[in-house]
Amino acid sequence: MINVLAFITTKPGLRATVLEAFKANVPAVLAEEGCIEYGAAVDIAGANPAFGPDSFVVIEKWASLAALKAHAASPHMAAYAAKVKDLLEKRAVHVLDPA
Repeated sequence: MINVLAFITTKPGLRATVLEAFKANVPAVLAEEGCIEYGAAVDIAGANPAFGPDSFVVIEKWASLAALKAHAASPHMAAYAAKVKDLLEKRAVHVLDPA
């Protein structure tokens, strides 16, 4: 199994807009072969936030590296990336093996 953590920071005030586009894409991603988990998480209000109001984390689990690569090359991910590219400040993706 492959774990992915993607740390996304939007331009100021645009997190809700990006999350709306992200959530619209989730059903297509969950239908992909090898997708085990795919969702976004934000700071808990009042719990010493580490990321801030313009950031969220995408938490993914894939059956294999091949499934993750197919996901990255999928048409719906290209369409999502095109929708949000001008709305993002930065993005850091970490692909991990379970320890």
